[in-house]
Amino acid sequence: MKKNIFGMVTLLSVLALAACGGKSGGTDSSGSNNAATDTEDVSNFPIEVSNDAKAIDGGTLDVAVVMDTQFQGLFQNEFYQDNYDAQFMLPSNESLFLNDADFKIVDGGAANLKLDEDNNTATITLRDNLKWSDGKDVTADDIIFTYEVIGNKDYTGIRYDSNFTNIVGMEDYHDGKSDTISGITKESDKVVKIQYKQVHPGMMQAGGGIWSSALPKHAFEGIAVKDMESSDAVRKTPIVYGPYVMSNIVAGESVEYVPNEYYYGGKPKLDKLSFKAVPTASIVEAMKAKQYDMALSMPTDTYPTYKDAEGYQILGRTDTAYTYLGFKLGKWNAEEGKVEYNDKAKMADKSLRQAMGYALDNDAVGSRFYNGLRSNATTLIPPVFGTLHNSDVKGYTQDIDKANKLLDDAGYKDVDGDGLREDKNGDKLTINFASMSGGETAQPLADYYVQQWKEIGLDVKYTTGRLIDFQAFYDKLENDDPEIDVYQGAWNTGYDPSPMGLYGPNSAFNYTRFASDENTKLLEAIDSKDSFDDTKRKEAFDAWQEYAADEAFVIPTLYRSAVLPVSDRVTGFTWAYDVDHNPWATVAVTAESR
Repeated sequence: MKKNIFGMVTLLSVLALAACGGKSGGTDSSGSNNAATDTEDVSNFPIEVSNDAKAIDGGTLDVAVVMDTQFQGLFQNEFYQDNYDAQFMLPSNESLFLNDADFKIVDGGAANLKLDEDNNTATITLRDNLKWSDGKDVTADDIIFTYEVIGNKDYTGIRYDSNFTNIVGMEDYHDGKSDTISGITKESDKVVKIQYKQVHPGMMQAGGGIWSSALPKHAFEGIAVKDMESSDAVRKTPIVYGPYVMSNIVAGESVEYVPNEYYYGGKPKLDKLSFKAVPTASIVEAMKAKQYDMALSMPTDTYPTYKDAEGYQILGRTDTAYTYLGFKLGKWNAEEGKVEYNDKAKMADKSLRQAMGYALDNDAVGSRFYNGLRSNATTLIPPVFGTLHNSDVKGYTQDIDKANKLLDDAGYKDVDGDGLREDKNGDKLTINFASMSGGETAQPLADYYVQQWKEIGLDVKYTTGRLIDFQAFYDKLENDDPEIDVYQGAWNTGYDPSPMGLYGPNSAFNYTRFASDENTKLLEAIDSKDSFDDTKRKEAFDAWQEYAADEAFVIPTLYRSAVLPVSDRVTGFTWAYDVDHNPWATVAVTAESR
């Protein structure tokens, strides 16, 4: 699973980041229709459906994807960017590799992976019976083609990063000095060997340093790399090797699937799958009317309104996602593929950033507005990654006195007596804040943040004067819109805990554009050979988390638990991270109707 942008703020769903309203501390519910219930513990939720009835032959499964925007419709892993597209691809999209409960790659999937630490190589071996949905074999040529597309100078996606430049010969290929990538060799029709400058333990993580999907080379024949993103092979008729294949796409609204008759895992159980975008405001009523069998990206801020919905069981799990505040500190140099940090940026003083973190009470936000399904985030490595999460880092909990002292000591004073601080030169200081629309709590939560920042004397205004639609928000963020000084976002980290892909100097996903020699050094330590030693790997992760918390270029605000309502007629589905098969291949229904 790859890193991608979450909803409301980012990926999983706009509603994902919802918002919290109220007075100081976020404990006043004015502006929100949500009523808090008993605090929930997601560890008590089931992770798979419990329907033991006999499945019927065929049938249709109706799935809602809860979102308040339209999906982009980039239906290949190499081109999609946000979690909405990822949700709509679930039945057709399949990683090359399986993973265990620690998200480490294991044998048995579409391909096996062997990492040679001594020789800095990775060998990908495709299973013999792996075919594309048009019946053609998935071959080593497809794997190599995928690397050639991402590494091409005309590639329009965002996957070309340090994971790819780590391949021997990739930079020469990217710069046009070579027609091939010298470090990638075809060993046989089903085996590819990749020579790296250096291998590291993150390469054995699902979605980590080894690219875990493939493009069908024959489907892109005659299409220039610069035109691939807009091609039918990405947007209208994607060829895949997952259990289902897209049969009808209504742009931005819905996707229908039929079984992939060539799927290596056996014939899928359903005749059809239907995925449809459903607004946050109407999903609960749609569930009560039993219009859908599943609701993906279900908002947790309104959990009390659907937790007892008749005819549904609710699955739950800890998420690999977190919500955060990001501070714009530079620009992205697309030509050179690197971050250009600006130490004169408006938000360049870390005391200012830290103070904004200490102004907020995210414990209250999580318990009051998310019923315990969100909790105060402390570091940029979520607790789902076990010991790699540094539990000694306390992060930012509300401390108004500390926030004020930080600003005072840094020279942000109220010069004219209007209750708002000027900058260090005594000039007016206005901070532009971008946050996404969507969900019941998006506006109240954003308003709460603005209110809390005013309490410490900061004049914070909304970029564009209002909350911003998901797609427009990320367009502004990616293009370093000067109207944004601070923003509220969310990340789905995927299954690889390495933060290099989100905060490294060569990552387009590094939206804050923060870079420093120390940051790069600490990130490289995480992805170094030394980190094959578990103790050193833990030390490297701990050191970076401490540094990131102090620099506060990003301040994590909420960790997430996710819930998934599933109709009682559904069987054969699990939401566990460590399944030994694609759960969409085995999902079925036990009755014709809900």
